[in-house]
Amino acid sequence: MSFPVLPYLVQSARWPATGRHVLAAHDDDTVTVYQAFRSSIAEYAVVHGRFGGDFSFSRMSWVKPGFLWMMHRSGWATKEGQERILRVRIARAGFDRILSEAVESSYHAEGGTREEWQAQIKRSSVRLQWDPDHDPYGNPRERRALQLGLSGEVLRAYGGDYIRGIEDVTAFVREQHTHVTRHDLAALVTPEERVYDVGDPAIRQRLRLSTP
Repeated sequence: MSFPVLPYLVQSARWPATGRHVLAAHDDDTVTVYQAFRSSIAEYAVVHGRFGGDFSFSRMSWVKPGFLWMMHRSGWATKEGQERILRVRIARAGFDRILSEAVESSYHAEGGTREEWQAQIKRSSVRLQWDPDHDPYGNPRERRALQLGLSGEVLRAYGGDYIRGIEDVTAFVREQHTHVTRHDLAALVTPEERVYDVGDPAIRQRLRLSTP
């Protein structure tokens, strides 16, 4: 295991309980996101260090910075077509660009007029959704979790130039899932995640980020 982990109970006590936050593993150079795939796509990505093969660049592909949000959506790697979990480290500059181009999938009045939002949707290759985050058992939390839908040129950059490393963490996921199924959260460890600081006030406002 090549990434830092912490006990889930320690981390959950530190994370914001409410609000909209970009919760992610990150350092000075990279940000981690997660995706779940069938084996053929995962194997190609791990071997080549980029996406290709059966991966489609012609459709929107969703990435999730939050590990537990990915676990909820993939059923801890048990859902059909989501049996392999990839940990994708991308350049921090690339992640910042993705956030700078993100437009929410649904209209919200605090983001401007509906016409302005529709114009932004047409121009952007990045969709953003805020959904309830979930605990390891799949129970919704008040805190919102971020997922980003990538398409077009942004998806091509994400799938190649932005990548700094791809790791198959399916074995780790399955190991941790055993603690969940045994209701032993004291034994559960998860990748170390902290609130990602989005410094640009205009981007923070457009993404409706909460104050940490």
